[in-house]
Amino acid sequence: MSTDTPKTSRPLDARLARALVKPLRNTAITPNYLTTVRTLIGVAAAFAFANGSPGWASAGAWLFVVSNFVDHTDGELARMTGQTSQFGHYYDLASDALVHVLLFVGIGYGLRAGVLGDWGLWMGLLSGSAVAFIFWLHMHMESVLGKQGAKLPDAGLVEIEDVLYLLPLITIFDIRLQFLIAASIGAPLFALWLAWHFRTIRGQAA
Repeated sequence: MSTDTPKTSRPLDARLARALVKPLRNTAITPNYLTTVRTLIGVAAAFAFANGSPGWASAGAWLFVVSNFVDHTDGELARMTGQTSQFGHYYDLASDALVHVLLFVGIGYGLRAGVLGDWGLWMGLLSGSAVAFIFWLHMHMESVLGKQGAKLPDAGLVEIEDVLYLLPLITIFDIRLQFLIAASIGAPLFALWLAWHFRTIRGQAA
């Protein structure tokens, strides 16, 4: 969740989230409350995936889409009401890491009865751990380089993590196995690239 992105280049889901939270400006609902709601929905999505059946996986995919969207609402409400804080920022990052780790672990656990066997769980753990490292490193990059300097690649109206909005398609076509294999390769590789990228930027600034 970026806090410094120029309004003209902000992702589409962040713009929609801002419009939806406007009615909450003068209520008792706080940004941290929305972060908690996002976390609970994300955890529910992971448990749904862990069930293993296509029906539960589909429910988990849609729950995760909702969770991913709600992730934008806390920051929008915080900026709108002047309630931004370091605790809220770190709470949001921790929520992101927890939800994404549990998501991949849930997918892997749910596939353990298939051709991967127990490897499904280990691949989920690998993918989730790589994602957790990415979130931790990105948080560290923000503290060193500032939010703009640590900004991840995007395509204007969408950000790199928005690819997970496609989870319902993955469950509709029941290609969870292929998705998990791709994630267990792609997430660690992206983590390595981000570490190299950070080291390169720091080297240039030295």
